[in-house]
Amino acid sequence: MKVIFLKDVKGKGKKGEVKNVADGYAHNFLLKQNLAVEATNASMKTLDAQKKKEEVIAAEELEQSKELKETLEKLTVELTAKSGEGGRLFGSITSKQIADELNKSHKIKIDKRKIELPDAIRSLGYTNVPVKLHPEVTATVKVHVKEQ
Repeated sequence: MKVIFLKDVKGKGKKGEVKNVADGYAHNFLLKQNLAVEATNASMKTLDAQKKKEEVIAAEELEQSKELKETLEKLTVELTAKSGEGGRLFGSITSKQIADELNKSHKIKIDKRKIELPDAIRSLGYTNVPVKLHPEVTATVKVHVKEQ
């Protein structure tokens, strides 16, 4: 029996896949648990429409990410911290502080986990910080750390 998976089923198929499975397995498990539906013409058309809709949404997200990248690369995030001799900071600047400052001063909300700071900033001056906005789009934000 051909079925369309509605959810991932370990060892059988992923969501949206069309596969042939045993009749008994389909009737007694997949259909009863709402993990799959029978692959009829109507359900195939519904699946195609759903995939097209998801592609359009993915394209819009990519476009928004590219626009945000252009905006972010023009900005400089200004942060102040106490420092000692040679421009070394007491403490450090973390990705959370960068995200909070972006939100506060530029009204741009970015999750701190998307800011790819390999190690916290521990010195004064300018630092280029990569921000992963989308799997295909990475922006670079300038962070300027000044003495308090």
